[in-house]
Amino acid sequence: MSRRILAIGVIAGGALLAACSQQSGSEGSNATSAADAGDVWQQPKTEWGDPDLRGKWPISHLIGTPFTRPAKYGNRRFMSDEEFTAAEQGLEGRNTAYDKEIKDNKMGIGHWAEATTAQRLTSLLVDPLNGQFPEITEAAKAKASAMGSSWGHEVFDKPTDFDSWDRCITRGLPPSMFPFNYNNGIEIHQAPGYVVIRLEMIHEARIVPVDGRAPLDPAVKQWMGESRGHWEGDTLVVETTNFNGHGGMTNVGIPGSPRGNTPTSEKMKITERFNRTADDTIEYSMTVEDPEVLTRPWTAAYPMRLDPSYQFFEYACNEDNTAVRNFIVTSRYERAHAGKQPGKP
Repeated sequence: MSRRILAIGVIAGGALLAACSQQSGSEGSNATSAADAGDVWQQPKTEWGDPDLRGKWPISHLIGTPFTRPAKYGNRRFMSDEEFTAAEQGLEGRNTAYDKEIKDNKMGIGHWAEATTAQRLTSLLVDPLNGQFPEITEAAKAKASAMGSSWGHEVFDKPTDFDSWDRCITRGLPPSMFPFNYNNGIEIHQAPGYVVIRLEMIHEARIVPVDGRAPLDPAVKQWMGESRGHWEGDTLVVETTNFNGHGGMTNVGIPGSPRGNTPTSEKMKITERFNRTADDTIEYSMTVEDPEVLTRPWTAAYPMRLDPSYQFFEYACNEDNTAVRNFIVTSRYERAHAGKQPGKP
């Protein structure tokens, strides 16, 4: 919790570093293509016959890819060779500086992001085509102004002045499926009738039934919503509803995320697709609909990369953490002593 809150202002410096992830099968892709293998790639199956998505699929490689697209790229989803080279050089410079800090035993406050590589994607957002986040409704703007968050507030009096991530409840959806500067592990487990998406951040597990059961009663509301999955050919489609409307749709901690708060409502629906296209690649997409918040839906997409060697680390955070109390106590003290000279009553 404390390291998350202390990152205020640090993220912006690295958020728009070089972007982009290779398109599966495109020039420069890291995916194992059918041509490289010499045969037509076959989707592996589980022992009970479902498409096999099991494994660790961390998204650390996307730390340098902004959520929304820098205007200079226009409607282009991918960088040119020259832009990609510049992106590589930018990230290499940052990684080298981090390595030097570690070697010299002088790690600075700006050393927050895990090592990453440049990608060709200009943004995670692919619809609208210009990569810009849609306008939100007037009702959503009013709700956003009342939302708590340590990222943008200066006055703290109560726990609800913080968001659910500050309070270690949940990072929520959609944010949990987007990169941050650390704890980017995603692991997929499968059992007959179920897919489980395990998240390193906030140590949550999304349990997705794929056995055709009926959805929950709409009266049941949850922070992460309630998911139901089904297979369309080899693609896992996950539809999530029953949100409680208290979480954020975006978060400034996501590199390139819209500034300020974007709320959600109980009417939000998220549709995700997991399509394994190679031994080491899942093409992932998420479409978000929320008529109370958004003037139109939006879609983000990126490749997930298999990394069996990835290590999950404990996200040591609980809802009764001391940072929230410390922020409140400090905020009250500062206001009580505003304008007073040090050492004088």
